[in-house]
Amino acid sequence: MVTVRFIGVSEKKDRPERAFVLPQKLVSYIQATPLFLILGFFLLLPIIMIAVVSFWDYDFAQMYPDFVTFNYTETIGSWVTWQTYINTLKFAAIVWAITLFCGFWVAYFLAFHIRTTTMQMVLFLICTVPFLTSNIIRMISWIPVLGRNGLVNSALVGTGILPAPIEWLLYSDFAVVLAMVHLYTLFMVTPIFNTLMRIDKSLIEAARDAGASSWQILSNVIIPLAKPGMAIGTIFVVTLVMADFSTVQVMSGGQSASVALMMKNQMSLLQYPAAAANAVILLILVLLMVAGILRIVDIRKEL
Repeated sequence: MVTVRFIGVSEKKDRPERAFVLPQKLVSYIQATPLFLILGFFLLLPIIMIAVVSFWDYDFAQMYPDFVTFNYTETIGSWVTWQTYINTLKFAAIVWAITLFCGFWVAYFLAFHIRTTTMQMVLFLICTVPFLTSNIIRMISWIPVLGRNGLVNSALVGTGILPAPIEWLLYSDFAVVLAMVHLYTLFMVTPIFNTLMRIDKSLIEAARDAGASSWQILSNVIIPLAKPGMAIGTIFVVTLVMADFSTVQVMSGGQSASVALMMKNQMSLLQYPAAAANAVILLILVLLMVAGILRIVDIRKEL
């Protein structure tokens, strides 16, 4: 005799359902897919297109899809190009040194000499007020200050300190460096301030109890712990200076050059493959500099 047992609806509900579980590695890849697609479309794809165009041929009117290398050979083999790269690196080094010095002491003052968190945030927001305006406006605002008949020269000549206006205040390398320091110092202050705020104050108290002077505490405790913030600020400042062309063009009056300004002039002459070759070389140079910074300082704790 065969017995057939029918399962009721209630019994089906009591049975646990099998859940489909994805492997953990596959879940990680799925979660990273949207970011990968965005970065691939807006970052990786344009870089690939620039690299491809850098091997194209061109004339005074248009570009021709091809595979030629003279864009790179002319760029690397030109002494003018080498001078332009050296001049750009000079601006980057000077601006980096000044912004690091000024940015560290501003961040140090906010982190250790302002006691209340509210006042720290208020002063930090005051530092960000100039960023409510355009970089171009803040840069051009130096012209009536540094010009031959500007505020500085008028004050120096009017008080009798100097018999004649100073010519090199405007349209010179000094004006370029001053404007860049003004534009990019906050990019150094912010990461250093963030790093200094994470320092455990008990370490400073322990060093002071051990008899360390203020200078010893600064050099042996604070600066080593602030290196990740300095490295992040360095990456920001160096990359911004290397890619800046408007500041060099306006504040030097056309008397100085940079790689970005050279690329801008090439594009205005429809020499897009040559500009693309310069862009690839500049990108490789900046990536090498960033890689060198990351080899010296580990910034993963700040990310």
